[in-house]
Amino acid sequence: MINIGFIGLGTMGKPMAINLLNAGYSLLVNDINKISVDELATKGATTSNSYLSIAKECDIVITMLPESHNLEEVVLGTNGLLQGAKPGLLLIDMSSVAPETSIKINKELLAKGADSLDAPVSGGPPGAVSATLSIMVGGSEAAYLKGLPVLEKLGKKILYMGEAGSGQMTKLCNQILIGIHIQAVVEAFALAKKSGLDLKKVREALMGGAANSRVLELHGQKILDRTFDQPAFKLKLHRKDLSNALETGKAMAVPLYLTAFVAQQMDAAIAHGFAELDHTTLMLIEEELANIR
Repeated sequence: MINIGFIGLGTMGKPMAINLLNAGYSLLVNDINKISVDELATKGATTSNSYLSIAKECDIVITMLPESHNLEEVVLGTNGLLQGAKPGLLLIDMSSVAPETSIKINKELLAKGADSLDAPVSGGPPGAVSATLSIMVGGSEAAYLKGLPVLEKLGKKILYMGEAGSGQMTKLCNQILIGIHIQAVVEAFALAKKSGLDLKKVREALMGGAANSRVLELHGQKILDRTFDQPAFKLKLHRKDLSNALETGKAMAVPLYLTAFVAQQMDAAIAHGFAELDHTTLMLIEEELANIR
């Protein structure tokens, strides 16, 4: 088995790393959260405090980090992965970052004889735990084929989207749709509630027709359960993704009207102190505006 480095053991990264260990891979892990690192060590992983040494010791390095600047620090920073990159090294970044960040990192690695894939995921923590994530991959076909056996241990649906940055661009489209769908569910629920309807019955009725969606099923249920403090995806992270989408749309002269509106609603929620809560907390803003619960 090839040696794999794994950097970023958060809500998504930790179960993904565990799946690789269970698949028999040798893992060298790193995270700012020592508790997560220690947990992986008890399951058979080796730990490292140096990105540079991870690059030197591993054939493939996987990153799962919150934002673009975190990824740039890990890869391009002092004693980062780039400094230790050897010819043939493959970086698989599974974070959700700006496409231009993925393209920039890919160029830097190629100059050292290494390569990279941008491979963001969809499916949330349940998909990470069950290894049923949907993975959107950008990069060279050669890099994709090299990384595919590893990706198959993490996801169920793996799609090669094209050159570097294509995976992240696809993920932005994903985040736009989810954000707008959540806002649509929120508004429908608010109208139904204020008219006196039973929201459970409304959701059930809507799921039986063309209005049905995975967002209505999963996020709609989460709204009914009011488990906002148990985030499947934190509001602040979704807002970050929409910022990347809006910046990308601006650069490409693509108007994203609904995306901009949902981003503003998220800003209102963050201003209310909901940044660390689930992105379905958009419901709380709608409740305040409509004077309902």
